[in-house]
Amino acid sequence: MSGTPPSPRFPGRAALPRLFLVAGGVVALDQATKRLVLDALPPGASLPVIPGFFDLTHVRNPGGAFGFLQQLDPGLRLALFAAAAVAAAAVLAVLYLQTPPARRRLSIGIALVFGGAVGNLIDRVRFGEVVDFLDVYAGSWHWPAFNVADSAITVGVGLFALHALRPTRPGGDRPGGAG
Repeated sequence: MSGTPPSPRFPGRAALPRLFLVAGGVVALDQATKRLVLDALPPGASLPVIPGFFDLTHVRNPGGAFGFLQQLDPGLRLALFAAAAVAAAAVLAVLYLQTPPARRRLSIGIALVFGGAVGNLIDRVRFGEVVDFLDVYAGSWHWPAFNVADSAITVGVGLFALHALRPTRPGGDRPGGAG
C-alpha cells in the first residue's frame, strides 16, 4: 500500500486489491467453466457426475433467476438485465468502498456478488442469455441449473446475511472485528 490512511468516507479503498482478486477470480473461473461446457456439451446434453444427484447439463437461460422475464422481447430483456447489472455493480462498488478493510467477510461477500454479476453480464452481452450447467436433482425433483457466477452471488449474499445477523456491541462494533 502507499502508506496513506484510508479516506474516512471510503475506508474500503485500501482493500481494493481484495475486490479485484476475488471478483476477478470469480469472473475468470465462471468464464473458463462456461467455455469448457460450450466446447464439450451441445445445448441440452448432460454428463452424469454423481448419478441420481448431480450432472453437468448445458442449459441456456434467457431470463433471470428461475427464468424470470424470459418471455420479454430479447432486446428489451438484454437492456433491462444489462442496466440492472450495471446499477448493481455501481451500488456494490460504493458499498465496498464504504466497508472498512477489517470487515473481511463483508467485503468478500460484496466482491463475490460483484464478480458473479459481471460473469453473468458477460454472457448476456455475448449470447443474449446465460450459460448454466450445474444440475442438482433427486429423483424427479430438479433445482434450476446454475453456474459459477450464480454460486458466487449466493455465497456472497449469505456472507451479507451473516454480517447483518451478527450482534453488535454497544458503540456499534461487532465482536471479533472481522465481520
